[in-house]
Amino acid sequence: MATVETRSLTKRFDGGNAVDGIDLAVREAEFLVLLGPSGSGKTTLLRMIAGLEAPTSGDILVDGRVVTELPPRARNMAMVFQSYALYPHLSVFDNIAFPLRAQRMPRDAIGKKVDWAATLFGIAHLLARKPRQLSGGERQRVALARAVVREPLAFLLDEPLSNLDAKLRTSARDELQQFQRRLATTTIYVTHDQIEALGLGDRIAILDHGRIHQLGTPQQVYEHPADIFVATFIGSPPMNLVKADGTVTGFRPEHFLPHDAYPADEALSPFPFHVTRIENLGSDRLVYGVLEPPQPAAKVISRIPCTVATPIATGARYHFAVRRRDLRRFDPQSGVSLAARSAEVT
Repeated sequence: MATVETRSLTKRFDGGNAVDGIDLAVREAEFLVLLGPSGSGKTTLLRMIAGLEAPTSGDILVDGRVVTELPPRARNMAMVFQSYALYPHLSVFDNIAFPLRAQRMPRDAIGKKVDWAATLFGIAHLLARKPRQLSGGERQRVALARAVVREPLAFLLDEPLSNLDAKLRTSARDELQQFQRRLATTTIYVTHDQIEALGLGDRIAILDHGRIHQLGTPQQVYEHPADIFVATFIGSPPMNLVKADGTVTGFRPEHFLPHDAYPADEALSPFPFHVTRIENLGSDRLVYGVLEPPQPAAKVISRIPCTVATPIATGARYHFAVRRRDLRRFDPQSGVSLAARSAEVT
């Protein structure tokens, strides 16, 4: 286990800063997810931590020791790439054993290590096969086993599940989290998939344009977004935003429900709602429409669970509401949460 820290870490390319002065501290045995859209700087940040990219400025520390100038091998971190980077001409056994042979480990010790890692990931029966004979999920396990076999201080994972189909990604996500918990190895995981981030991370760092907009637990970033970017990037559908009275009011689609879905004593904010389209997804309904006076005109979405049986029809008008405690307010100029700003002042 190890702590990993970056201090004012910056990477500048011709077009500007890909990573812009990031301060980040990853705790021992933590599963930290770097989440953001394409071009947000998350992979560049990971590659600098691994030693594959040299920072323009700033420092990288492992267990309090500066490693900024050290080559990748000297940092004792294992990286798993999106493509898995398996050697096609080598067997599964030889792929897993490759880093151990590079360290000149004795042959008997290599065999024991490979058997241990292969058993851990359930691929012991595949050791004689070549990568082309494996499914996507099996290749992913081989790549993880090759990383684990070194017993590194930290795992660096760059979208390792992105090449899997949706069903396999769900099971692989569960397995990956179990492996990380069992090994208790500090892990930094890059993804653009918010479902992966919310399901895997102990904490999530949300990046855009090379900067961290928010760092917190999945519950914190979902329920209390630091700004409008986080509010609209996290959540599917994203948070509804309504401009009124000099602020931007936000509320999640699952909190925007028919008035009669709430208890009579609940403190509510009413929203007259004209329905324009309905998607029935089985477990819930996505109801699209626009707000009507006295609310300002705005397109919004309601996510109604199947447990709420209120009849809804396209073209009709309804009384919807949001619990006041579920409303979030943002500054219309900066986009920053007004709750976060008031907390900083106090």
